[in-house]
Amino acid sequence: MRFVIQRVSEASVVVEENTVGKIGKGFLVFIGVADEDTKEIADKMIKKLCNMRIFDDADGKTNLGLADVNGELLLISQFTLYADCKKGNRPSFTKAGKPDFAEKMYEYIISECETAVPVVEKGIFGADMKISLRNDGPFTIFLDSEEIM
Repeated sequence: MRFVIQRVSEASVVVEENTVGKIGKGFLVFIGVADEDTKEIADKMIKKLCNMRIFDDADGKTNLGLADVNGELLLISQFTLYADCKKGNRPSFTKAGKPDFAEKMYEYIISECETAVPVVEKGIFGADMKISLRNDGPFTIFLDSEEIM
């Protein structure tokens, strides 16, 4: 499982000219799922995400988490996080989870995040989404389950 976490001052997702998710200060999270992922892996990733301290405190140090700043989450499925670019110029996505499985894991992640964070918005799985964001920092973290398990 892979998360790309961007600290944002605002972010939104539009599908077919309709805004389906919008947040203020918080994290925009792109989520990639592989077939070997499990709920246990997702739980560990969610815990790491929700407790990540990357907001500035009064001294300008990154000591504050989502709860400390009333932060919000915007969760977006993105199979392209599993792009394999080793051969040729066209990426392969065979390492990405099969759509049915990946969607179930994405929905699980959303439901678990909703128990930890008051405001959780989301994109639409498999849709052509237009993402807008104001990256705060910029501050971007790549979280890979293979590195934290």
